[in-house]
Order: sequence, then structure tokens, then C-alpha cells
Amino acid sequence: MKPKLILGIIAIVGFTSLLMYNFGNSISTYVNFEQAVEMNNAHVVGSWDDSKDYGFSMESKQFSFYMEDEDGNIRRVVYPKAKPNNFEEADQLVVIGEMQGEVFYADEMLMKCPSKYNNADEAEFEKAMPANS
Repeated sequence: MKPKLILGIIAIVGFTSLLMYNFGNSISTYVNFEQAVEMNNAHVVGSWDDSKDYGFSMESKQFSFYMEDEDGNIRRVVYPKAKPNNFEEADQLVVIGEMQGEVFYADEMLMKCPSKYNNADEAEFEKAMPANS
């Protein structure tokens, strides 16, 4: 075989391996705060603990609050942006970031708000549906 062909094959295999490694790291599953300690980019699902202090700090320009994950672990979460508008109404939060000590530093935050249709009366729902012909 020619040296250029061998070098090309090695380069393709190396690039493909690097691509698969990075793709595997970018796909993340939801974890709790304990598991997030071992990860660089963790997705933690939980709910806001409204019994503890929360707010935006003008000095640090960060919003912080306490969140309880699905396993009952409560940690302080620091978010580098202002408090989202519908934060208090959210049923569930997903924070994306990393643990540093006992504090979770979130780069992103997603909120699942309650649907306005969850409490709809079934009769009202049926009225809104067209009748079968």
C-alpha cells in the first residue's frame, strides 16, 4: 500500500473516533445532584424549593435558588442570568451545568409549566370537540 493511502485511512479513523467520542459526551441523561458531581455537563431534573431563600444578586449578577432533585437531594443552584418570568409557576425544572462543591452552577435552565388544559372540565372539552357525523 502507498504511504499516502495508509495515512489517509489513519486520519479518517482518528477523526471518526474523535467525532463519536464527542457525540457520546454531548448526549446526556438526567441525573441527580449526587451523580452530577462526576460530570462536566449534567442535566438535573427537580423542583424549586420555595421554603428557602431565592433571588437575584445585583453584585454578582446571578439568580440563585434551592432545588430538590427527584431523589430528594436539595442543593443551591446559581444561574448567571435574571430570574425567568415564569419561574414560580414551573412544575419542574431542568438545570444544565456542573457541581462545584455543594453548589450547582447552571449554564442553562428549562422550565416545565403546568398546562392550562390539565384542569379543564371534561364536559367543556367535549363541547369544544366537533361532533362525529
